[in-house]
Amino acid sequence: MTTKLAVLSDIHGNILALEAVRKALAAEAPDAILLAGDYVLNGPRPAATVDAVRELEAQGALVIQGNTDIAVADFDFAAAFPWFTDGVPESFRIAAEWAHDELGEERLEWLRRLPAERRLRVDDALVLLCHASPGSQTAGLGADLDAAAILDRISRTDARVICCGHTHVPEVRDFGWRWIVNDGSAGYVFDGNPTASYAIVTVDGDEVRAEIKRAEFDVMAVANEISARGLPGDVYRAATVRTGKLVR
Repeated sequence: MTTKLAVLSDIHGNILALEAVRKALAAEAPDAILLAGDYVLNGPRPAATVDAVRELEAQGALVIQGNTDIAVADFDFAAAFPWFTDGVPESFRIAAEWAHDELGEERLEWLRRLPAERRLRVDDALVLLCHASPGSQTAGLGADLDAAAILDRISRTDARVICCGHTHVPEVRDFGWRWIVNDGSAGYVFDGNPTASYAIVTVDGDEVRAEIKRAEFDVMAVANEISARGLPGDVYRAATVRTGKLVR
């Protein structure tokens, strides 16, 4: 029996991008929707984004927590951004505090309760939903990693398909014995294509197929909303949304 999974992540408070992906998924009609974390930091509408994700969860979607969700919920910046060995930039702290206040306690408690990983068995294939890589919310599976590091990280699970995000760069890699499906970002993509990216994974018996999809949204409206907020770093965040490339 053929099973179709939709994977999305890294929405980052961009409700217009999420709405565009949801509209596209209505046409795709997946059997399950998997959301791989990072819902609120950086974008202009964190509360609306959380509400939309919770609506998907109530409809049966699998939802996990990303590293920036930890930063916003509990201000544990060392856990969320371990690569900042000399301290987290002030612009990150202020953006996290702003999103924290926007969410309110009930939404923050929901963020805190989210698991780091979920697993789904489709026929004989085990599918792992994680934010960055198996066992980690911060150690990603980017294309810049050497082969040994990639193999080490994907060997930390028995899953046939690893669905993840975190890098904001969508890609699909087939190792034969294991697949990496990185959906990119449904709201804050870094690959130079200023759209919302997501992935469709199809499992049909022993066969696995995966494809990156894109949904257009009003990029300028989101960028302008970020700029109007006026937090430190917002000019760069707005430029990132506008260009689809990380600007800092």
